[in-house]
Amino acid sequence: MNRKHFLSSVLTAGTALPAIASLLHDADTPPLVPPALKPGDVIGITSPAGFITINELQPAIQKIESWGLKVRLGNTIGKRDFSFGGTDNERARDFQQMLDDPAIKAIMCARGGYGAVRIIDNLNFSKFQGRPKWIIGFSDITVLHSHINSNYKIATIHSKMCNSFPEDWNKAEPIQVETIASIKDALTGIKMKYAATPNERNRTGIVEGTLIGGNLKTIENLSGSKSEIKTAGKILFVEDTGEYLYSIDRMFWNLKRTNKLSQLKALIIGGFKIKPDEPGEEFGRNLQDIVWEKVKEYSYPVCFDFPVGHQKNNFAVKCGVLHRLSVTAGKVELVEI
Repeated sequence: MNRKHFLSSVLTAGTALPAIASLLHDADTPPLVPPALKPGDVIGITSPAGFITINELQPAIQKIESWGLKVRLGNTIGKRDFSFGGTDNERARDFQQMLDDPAIKAIMCARGGYGAVRIIDNLNFSKFQGRPKWIIGFSDITVLHSHINSNYKIATIHSKMCNSFPEDWNKAEPIQVETIASIKDALTGIKMKYAATPNERNRTGIVEGTLIGGNLKTIENLSGSKSEIKTAGKILFVEDTGEYLYSIDRMFWNLKRTNKLSQLKALIIGGFKIKPDEPGEEFGRNLQDIVWEKVKEYSYPVCFDFPVGHQKNNFAVKCGVLHRLSVTAGKVELVEI
């Protein structure tokens, strides 16, 4: 799309001039991609959200070290403040130290849960901007993905975390092995490529755009804040767990009413673990119905059942990086370009 046509289409949609300037700036600025890790590099592990014990980390530490990388545990590992991995101050201080330490080349969040939003405004990303490093995690870590992409346009990795590494690799399912291996691939500079099983309710199309997204409830929670996700011209993926259908419907209405669906390049629906309706309180619509109601007026590709989310087939994807999404009747493919 040329610049003249882009401006015309935005004006036709009734967008205010300040929003146009913001969109143009966002589109014109290429993302910063942290350097690929090499043997001997250090990954820091910290708990910006829920707590975890050192013993629970051992499978992850052993696997990461088998990749030829070194591990440095943060001060929050083993700490606990009720459900959190230490107090807000302890978690913020630990994450800040890892952001600022030039010897640490990537930061893997130990687990999700809840807590990142309580510390995000106390983090200083100035040194991180000058020396980007990979931030790794999903679920509650969507706070970090969204904040970093929207404010600094630095790529991050949406993937499983330390609490998802199996204790016994000999008993691990192939999909567990593949998804965790995808973290190594993403960290070491391999171009990512994934396929999904076609769904009869997909909308076909082929597009290129920056991939962003994460946990839908967290994205809703960030709306209106300085960590708010910016979706214009992007490929958006969403996933969630433990929500009723009516709650998912409400989240998608939030996306629609805040104009986060109107200017997408494409929409990817990952895994959704849905709570069953209470007897007598049935919502009467399934996930596909909910999504289609919100996107029927648009023409971009939509695909369901993509392998990201709170499920075993949760592959590592690079947020803030250009991808090509191809949705056809016989194949769905997402390729980093």
